[in-house]
Amino acid sequence: METPMLSLMMDRPLTLPSILEYAACYHPDRQVVDRMVEGPIHRYGYANALARTKRMAGALVAMGVKPGDRVATLAWSTHRHFELYFAVTGIGAILHTINPRLHPDQVVWVANHAEDAFLFFDNTFASLVAELQPRLPLVQAFVAMTDRENLPPAAPARTVLYEDLIAAYSPQFAWPDIDERQASGLCYTSGTTGNPKGVLYSHRSTVLHAMALALPDAFDFSAASVVMPCAQMYHANAWCTPYAAPLVGATLVLPGRALDGTSIAELIELEAVTFLLGVPTIWVGVADHLDQTGGRLTSVKTIAVGGSAPTAALVSRIEDRLGGQVRQIWGMTETSPLGVINTPLPEHAGEDVDVSQQRKLKQGRGLWGVDLRIVGEDGAELARDGKSTGALQVRGPWTVGAYFKHDGGEVFTADGWFDTGDIATIDDQGYLRLTDRAKDVIKSGGEWISTLDLEDAVCSHPAVAMAAAVGVPHPKWDERPLLLVTLRPGQTADPEELKAHVGARVAKWWTPDEVRIVEALPIGPTGKVLKRELRDQLSTAAPVSGA
Repeated sequence: METPMLSLMMDRPLTLPSILEYAACYHPDRQVVDRMVEGPIHRYGYANALARTKRMAGALVAMGVKPGDRVATLAWSTHRHFELYFAVTGIGAILHTINPRLHPDQVVWVANHAEDAFLFFDNTFASLVAELQPRLPLVQAFVAMTDRENLPPAAPARTVLYEDLIAAYSPQFAWPDIDERQASGLCYTSGTTGNPKGVLYSHRSTVLHAMALALPDAFDFSAASVVMPCAQMYHANAWCTPYAAPLVGATLVLPGRALDGTSIAELIELEAVTFLLGVPTIWVGVADHLDQTGGRLTSVKTIAVGGSAPTAALVSRIEDRLGGQVRQIWGMTETSPLGVINTPLPEHAGEDVDVSQQRKLKQGRGLWGVDLRIVGEDGAELARDGKSTGALQVRGPWTVGAYFKHDGGEVFTADGWFDTGDIATIDDQGYLRLTDRAKDVIKSGGEWISTLDLEDAVCSHPAVAMAAAVGVPHPKWDERPLLLVTLRPGQTADPEELKAHVGARVAKWWTPDEVRIVEALPIGPTGKVLKRELRDQLSTAAPVSGA
C-alpha cells in the first residue's frame, strides 16, 4: 500500500485557551456579565477575563494541580466559573462540573468516581461541602469561589479563597503545550437509571463543537450577539456557549443562581440580550412574569429550547411574550451536547403559520459533525420518510465513544454508533422528530403511543401549564396512557374537558383513560419531568380501566 501524501499545513492543536486568547486580542472590551452569587452585577472585558484566568492558572499549578487531575466545581454560572473553564483546561487538567441539584449521595458518588483532586465551590454550597468533606477523601484542597469579606462561616476548615489565589499570581502565565486529544472536561449524565455515567470531552471535540454551534444554521453567533445561556454551567457546559461566545467575540451574560422569571427578564432587558438558551420550564417562568407585569421583551431574536420537548402552545407563548423566534434543539451530555437544531430552510420562507408551527415541533435538522440514523428492532437502518419510527443512533467528532472508566458499554454498537435511547423519525428534509424516550414510550395492545404527542395535545388547552403522559398497567391492553397536568396560575379546568380536548387531536385509541390535575410535577436536576418517579408513584395504584 502506498504511503499517503501528507499536507504541508501547520499542525497547530485545537485547544481551549486559544479561544480566550483570540477574544482578548480581537474583542478585548466585549463583556462577560454575570449576576454574582453575592448579589451585584459584575462585568469585565475579555482582556481582563484572560488576565484573571492566567492568574488562576498559575495558582492551580502552584497548588499542585497536574495534567490529568480532575478539578471539580459546585458552582453557578458566574465569571469565576467562566475563568475556571479556561484555567483548569489550559494547564492540561480536567474540569469536572458537578450538578449541585443531585442528591448529596450522588454528589459524593460522582466526585469519588471521577477521583476529583480539588473542589471549587460557590458560597451557596458551603454547608453542603462541609457536610460532604469527610466523604471525599481524595480531595486535596477546597476553594471557596469568593473573597474574604464574603466567606460564609459554614465553609470547611482550611478553605482556600479564590480571590486570594487570583491576587497572588501573575497574568503573564504561559500556557503549556497540550495535545488537542487530551481530556478537557468531565460531565456526568443525570443518572435517571442506575449510577450517572461520565462523559470525557477533549480539547479538539469541544473546539469543533463550539465552532459548529456558532454557525449561521446553528446558533448564528457573531460579535454583535448578546448571548445568555440559562442552562447552568454545570449542565453539559452550559451547552458549550461559554466557549462559543468568546470564539466569535459575542457578549456573554451569565445569570448566576437566579433563574426565576423576574430575575431572568430583568437581566435580558438590562443587557439587551439577543440569544437565549434553556429548558422549557425556564421560559414558562419568564412568560408568567411577563403576563403578570404586562411586559414584553424587545431585544431577543432567538430562543433555543432544549432539554425536553416544548409543546406547540408553549412555543407560541414564548414567541408572543419574549419576542424572538424559537429554535428547538436536541442533544445529550453524550453529544457535547448539540445534536440537531430546528433552523428553517430557504424554502420555508413565507410558509403558513400553522405549517411553521408544526415544523418547530420537530427537534431539528442535523448539522455537520453529527451523523444520524434510525434503526429498527433488527438493526437495519430505516427510511427517512418522517413515518418510520426506530431507535436513534449518532456518531461524530463530539459524540462520546466510550463512557469514563468504560461504564455502560452496551449502548455502543459494533459499527461505531452511540444508541441514544430515543425513539424518533427523520423526514426527507433531514428533520429529526422524537416520539419518546425508549424507557417512556407507552405500549398499548402491541402498538406504541407517543407521550410527547399526548403532552402537546393537552398543552394546547389555554388552562394547561405543563403535562406528563405515563403508561399505567391495564388488564387487557398491557398499558394505557394517563395524563398528569398542572394548570396555569388563576386557571381552572375539568379533567373530562381536557380528556375530550386531547381526544379531538389524536387517534381515538391514543386518548388517555384519565386526565388528572396535580399541584406540581417532579422536576429533576436538569429541568426535566421525572417520569420514572411518576411511574414509581403510580405502580402500586390499581390498574385503570378503559376501552
